[in-house]
Amino acid sequence: MTAKEAARLTSLAHGGGCGCKIAPATLDRLLAAIGDAPVAPSPDLLVDAGKRDDAAVYRLSDDEAIVATTDFFTPIVDDPYEFGRIAATNALSDVYAMGAAPIFCLAILGMPIDKLSPETIGEIIRGGRDVAAAAGAPVAGGHSIDAAEPIYGLVAIGRGHPDRILTNAGARAGDVLILGKPLGVGVFSAAFKRGILPPADYEAMIASTTLLNLPGADLAALKGVHAMTDVTGFGLLGHGLEMARGANVSIEIDLAAVPAFDGAKALLGEGVRTGASTRNWESVKGEVETHALSDADRDLLTDPQTSGGLLVAAAPEAAGAVLDVFRAAGHERAALIGRVADGPARVRVA
Repeated sequence: MTAKEAARLTSLAHGGGCGCKIAPATLDRLLAAIGDAPVAPSPDLLVDAGKRDDAAVYRLSDDEAIVATTDFFTPIVDDPYEFGRIAATNALSDVYAMGAAPIFCLAILGMPIDKLSPETIGEIIRGGRDVAAAAGAPVAGGHSIDAAEPIYGLVAIGRGHPDRILTNAGARAGDVLILGKPLGVGVFSAAFKRGILPPADYEAMIASTTLLNLPGADLAALKGVHAMTDVTGFGLLGHGLEMARGANVSIEIDLAAVPAFDGAKALLGEGVRTGASTRNWESVKGEVETHALSDADRDLLTDPQTSGGLLVAAAPEAAGAVLDVFRAAGHERAALIGRVADGPARVRVA
């Protein structure tokens, strides 16, 4: 077996999945360094980088808007086909999080050509292509480079109605919060890299991270749904805080109601966590109120989710319909996890 054939994908990367994201506080400093420049004003650019949302949105007509996003990262698993599937599912999630449907994709590929065989790289590409095809958004092209670490992802382009785009800034006091997938993927990935993840938990991680967030496109047409985002690298607290800031509301999370993988809870109890969870906590702790939150619970709420679930703010009378949409798409662990109250913009955990 050659060195190329034997290389473990996760051994070639310093991080993995959405845990690779730059910490929120660091990102704020980087963006501050370039100042508020410069997207040319346009009444048709409905969502841009200044909104800190999941994707950009450009109105083409009264009835149609284009949704554009990109997402890529290093591996959280060693199976190249599964890495491709996870990365593609994660990238497409940002289109669904805006309430839109993806229509086509472009691939982003950076590979250490001297360390990985063409067959391994081909499996990564095939995994991403298969997920994109299943979503009805074929990979139409892309760009590749010779890189120090394996990186894969997609530019995802979607389509939606301008009046039904769901942002992370539309939550209203009185809304309830619904989370589409359980937490714990970051813990699983950390355990996998250490070689201590049980096979059943590995299978649970693959199933969750390759489950498309298809409900997003249907939720946009549902009366009473006001805001949506997906929970990824900044964890539930980080993305919940973005929702709170966007609407100047208070996000209240019922810890006992938050779905989580049992295996992840057990691993947290053994001290397994990602470095990103610590960075995430440092970035949000000044705007989060907690009462007797254990270290394990804090690490769960800040755990970076690769291809995580949708977080939805909806009127209480719409909650049942929202959960029905989730479960019809195979999101069996979707759950009501809290509520929205009047501001100031904070997250409260009870």
